[in-house]
Amino acid sequence: MPFLLPPEPGHHQTQISRQINRAIDNALLAERAAEQHRGYLGASSIGEACDRKLVLEYQGNAGEVDAQLLRVFAAGHAFEELMARWLRLAGFDLRDVDPNTGQQYSFETAGGRVRGHCDGVIFAGPDIGVAYPVLWEGKALNEVSWLDLTRRGVMQSKPIYYAQVQTYMSHLQIERCLFTALNKNTAALYHELVALDPVYAQQLSERAVRLVDLAEENELPPRIDDLRECRDCRVAAPCRVHPFQRVVGLAVATPGPRE
Repeated sequence: MPFLLPPEPGHHQTQISRQINRAIDNALLAERAAEQHRGYLGASSIGEACDRKLVLEYQGNAGEVDAQLLRVFAAGHAFEELMARWLRLAGFDLRDVDPNTGQQYSFETAGGRVRGHCDGVIFAGPDIGVAYPVLWEGKALNEVSWLDLTRRGVMQSKPIYYAQVQTYMSHLQIERCLFTALNKNTAALYHELVALDPVYAQQLSERAVRLVDLAEENELPPRIDDLRECRDCRVAAPCRVHPFQRVVGLAVATPGPRE
């Protein structure tokens, strides 16, 4: 057996980490820069509280995504694939490709200006108390976020995700969603069945169309400065550059009480 040298002093290891991470980050940023602006309002954003943010993002005014966030996105996708594999092993017929298109299950409306791509659809499986097919959405969360979800449920704890799956169900004409969340710290899993709320889903759809109409007319909803999210918002800079513009008739959709 070859003799193994002890590890280098900590400072040298730190320098190596920085060098490698810089190379990885630069590669991720270059890959991101080569992607085109998607040019539509996505279902994953429709539940955001701020109308102004969604209009500015649709217009392409969002700030650059840093490399750390790109790594977080990539890790999230990897966790989703793992959750999907486990469900299939457990006997769920989970499909992530629409046989009619050969692509991810998706929808688009308002002339393609509003779109969504869901994680999958379960067509059969163990008896979980509802009829199939069932929409499937998977998320990987840190422990604090995951524990809050298990205590309060998707609608209260994760309103953006709730709006996302409501939008998918409405457009794909599916009445239930199995929402799966993985605790990234412990690998614990939480599953919740979410029922379609057609009234709320319609409100979300109407809101989305109004917002993309405003964006294309270069109109901005009022700025909201009392949101905690403002501090880390990707459109904070352009939001403050643009003058206030009051737009009547816009309201954030809110889900109704569930039985």
